[in-house]
Amino acid sequence: MNENYQPFLIGNRFRIQPPGEPIPDDTRMTLLMERGAFGSGEHETTDSCLKLLEEMHFTGRERVLDLGSGTGILAIATLQLGAGRASCVDIEEAAVENCRINCTLNNVGDKTEHLCGTLEQLEAKPFDLLLANIYGDILLDVAEKMVGLAAPGAQLLLSGILWEYNFAVRQKYQRLGCTLVKNQMLSEFSTVLLRKT
Repeated sequence: MNENYQPFLIGNRFRIQPPGEPIPDDTRMTLLMERGAFGSGEHETTDSCLKLLEEMHFTGRERVLDLGSGTGILAIATLQLGAGRASCVDIEEAAVENCRINCTLNNVGDKTEHLCGTLEQLEAKPFDLLLANIYGDILLDVAEKMVGLAAPGAQLLLSGILWEYNFAVRQKYQRLGCTLVKNQMLSEFSTVLLRKT
């Protein structure tokens, strides 16, 4: 099931590699990812999210929501950067199990909680950072719930958005009280960073 892949670098701070490989002695943060059925982070949307995350500053108190968590790579990276706790939500049981394994591999299992289900099943709590690397039409469907779960001043990092959905996603979240921080157009997809005002 676990197809091997070569370690690779993302941004200035991350290295992604399969477990069992020796970790180089340098200043990069290594994310150990079992590939499973959900990739290991090569997709352009994951790349853009990690590059934006590495520019953020964390205090150790932040609560993070990762919707459509898949392998858990974004939540794990955020915790390694210094966030406090992460709630990982996915509708696929296999993804939830893969995320649990990766969180344990990266020594953040005690800082994560996992839910196989939807946002409606999530215990309502304000989050300081909301991550969602999922399709644009789903981001439109969950917009009210996502913004409702965001604390004042929270950042929302949204990706997986095909170009054709980019304007609609930005417009909807801005209508719900968010301001646009960054809008990145990738080769096929886009990534949007917003802040709840």
